[in-house]
Amino acid sequence: MFDATTRSGGTATVSPRTAATELAVATAAGPVAPAAPTGFAARVTRVLLSPWSRFSLLVALLASAATTVLLFQPQQLLTNGWPPQLGGAAAAVAYAVAYGLCTVAFVPRPLLNLAAGALFGSQLGLASALAGTVLGAGIAFCLGRMLGQEALRPLLRGKWLKAADGQLSRHGFRSMLAARLFPGVPFAAANYCAAVSRMGLLPFLLATALGSIPNTAAYVVAGARASTPTSPAFLIALGCIALPGLAGAVVAWRKRNQLRGR
Repeated sequence: MFDATTRSGGTATVSPRTAATELAVATAAGPVAPAAPTGFAARVTRVLLSPWSRFSLLVALLASAATTVLLFQPQQLLTNGWPPQLGGAAAAVAYAVAYGLCTVAFVPRPLLNLAAGALFGSQLGLASALAGTVLGAGIAFCLGRMLGQEALRPLLRGKWLKAADGQLSRHGFRSMLAARLFPGVPFAAANYCAAVSRMGLLPFLLATALGSIPNTAAYVVAGARASTPTSPAFLIALGCIALPGLAGAVVAWRKRNQLRGR
C-alpha cells in the first residue's frame, strides 16, 4: 500500500488511503454553511423585519382600525338594531367576531356589552360578549407579541415598568385576573402590556375569560333590561356597575395620596 500520488498517461490519480483521509476530514468539518445573502435585497429584508419596522406596522394597523371604526360607527347598532338578515345563534356569533375586532380598534367594551344585551338578551348576549372579549384580547395579544415585543422590551427601564413586567411575567394568570376584575385598568392597555411581557397566551386568555364575567354580565343585563329601568334586574346591574367603579376610584385616590406623601 502506498499514499503517494501517481500519474498514468498524464492524468493525476490519488491513492485510496489519501482519498479516504480527505473524505474523513471533510466529514468531520461538517457541511459548509451557505453564505449569508448580501446586496440591496438583503438589506431591505433586514430593515423590514427589524423590531422597529414591525412595531411601526402594528401602530399603522391599530390606527387604520380606529379610523375604520370612526367611519362606520358601530355604536349605531344601539339605535338601528341588528341587520334583519341575521338572527339567533348566527347573529350572536357574527356579533362576537365584530365585538372582538372592535375592541382591537379601541371601541369601549361597556358600549359593546350594552349593545349585546339589547340585541340578544341576557343569556345569549353574555355568551356573545364574552366570546368577543376573549377573541379581541387574543388578537391584540398576538399582534403585540409578534410586532411589538422585541421593540418595546428594551425600553422597560423605569421602576414601575420593570415591576409591572416582572409581575406579569412571573405571575401572569393571577395578575391578569386581577386586572380584568379591577374596573380601572383599560382593556387595551392590559392586552398590550401582557403581550410585551413574557406571559403565556393560554393563561392570558383564561384569566381574561374568568375575570371579565362580572363586569360583562352587569352591562349585558343592563342593556337587556334598559326598557324597564325600574325592574330589580336592571337596578342590580346598575349597582354591580357603579360599586366596583366607585371602589376603583377610592383605591386610585388613596394610592395617589400615598405616592404624594413619599
